[in-house]
Amino acid sequence: MTWDEVIELGQVNDMDGYDWHQVFANKLSVHRDEFYKAAQSGLKPQRIFEVHTFEFDEIKDEKLRYPAGDEGAVYHILRAYDKSNEITELTVT
Repeated sequence: MTWDEVIELGQVNDMDGYDWHQVFANKLSVHRDEFYKAAQSGLKPQRIFEVHTFEFDEIKDEKLRYPAGDEGAVYHILRAYDKSNEITELTVT
């Protein structure tokens, strides 16, 4: 993997919405099986990103913006899955 995508993870703040911090990521396709299972629950996963585990705070990070910057689309983090001690997979909708 090349870690060539720049995304932003967002944490809620009390002032004006979200505090964003940039991280490098790998963009992956949503697996067919995962897409259909989520659809049965009324969810629609749109993208999957891999990030370094140390850069993701499962308690505080709620949103993901891609591409990074004000023009990027904002996604809700649907699921975080630790693939290893070093990589966390984020499914967003």
